[in-house]
Amino acid sequence: MTFSSSSAPPTFKPFNLALIQLGQIGPNKADNLKHARDIILKAAAGQGVAGTKPDLIVLPECFNSPYGHVHFPVYAETIGYTPDHQFDVTKCESESVKMLSSVAQEAGVWLLGGSIPERDITDDKIYNTCTVYSPKGDLVATHRKIHLFDIDIPGKITFKESETLTGGTTMNYFDTEFARIGLGICYDVRFPELAMTAARKGCQVVIYPGAFNMTTGPLHWELLQRARAVDNQIYFSMCSPARDTTAGYHAWGHSMVVDPMAVVIAEAGHEEEIVYARIDPATFHSARAGIPVTTQRRFDVYPDVSKGL
Repeated sequence: MTFSSSSAPPTFKPFNLALIQLGQIGPNKADNLKHARDIILKAAAGQGVAGTKPDLIVLPECFNSPYGHVHFPVYAETIGYTPDHQFDVTKCESESVKMLSSVAQEAGVWLLGGSIPERDITDDKIYNTCTVYSPKGDLVATHRKIHLFDIDIPGKITFKESETLTGGTTMNYFDTEFARIGLGICYDVRFPELAMTAARKGCQVVIYPGAFNMTTGPLHWELLQRARAVDNQIYFSMCSPARDTTAGYHAWGHSMVVDPMAVVIAEAGHEEEIVYARIDPATFHSARAGIPVTTQRRFDVYPDVSKGL
């Protein structure tokens, strides 16, 4: 759903979150999808640890293909989803969407399916797209990465997603029975207006699949998440692929969950791992009561970036 059609958010309730820092992402898409499916089911089982069955499971950015602008056109799939319209997964051409829908239903969990390269059915443009599924397997929301990762740090890394990708044009969220959850992808985190708008439109939690690298990861991965969390007094989380030094792109890893007081409450290392976190509304409410910035903003002095959406 887009914020232009948002209504009152659901009552924020405690829930269990699982981030899958997925590894073994290689050139064979079928193998990638099978491995993702297997580890989603493993995460849904809670690895046998009492009380950790997740309500929501998250995959990383570009989980079904190698990460790189040269790979996006090769692995792109057609989804054909239209926001706020009933979507028939059985008629979808995307094998990734069909797998994610099926495993969400089998596991009985909400599933934020990382992102995949998407080829638009109308204009043939390629997007980096996140998809979200209900426990019934319904595709309920998508988010196309808005800000493309075009950077050049001399002597360290040059990367230009815009060589093959087009940026999305909408800000998106989805409602569950326990929270309203805002969406973004990786580089979107560097643009605070997106998370700011999500929070002001009722999102208590914001989650971005991402894949920072070995240059930007140590510098800003944790910093940006803690900043977005404390500025907006929300839970903020990013889910990365595992690091693979044999691949063309080396992900930083360190998938994490940050609470509204900017405390990191869960964090992975750099290898394949499932990270669990308990999302507690009490922290959300106490942060806003104790440091009431949400009611002290001076929109008579500066504009509300979410106004008009």
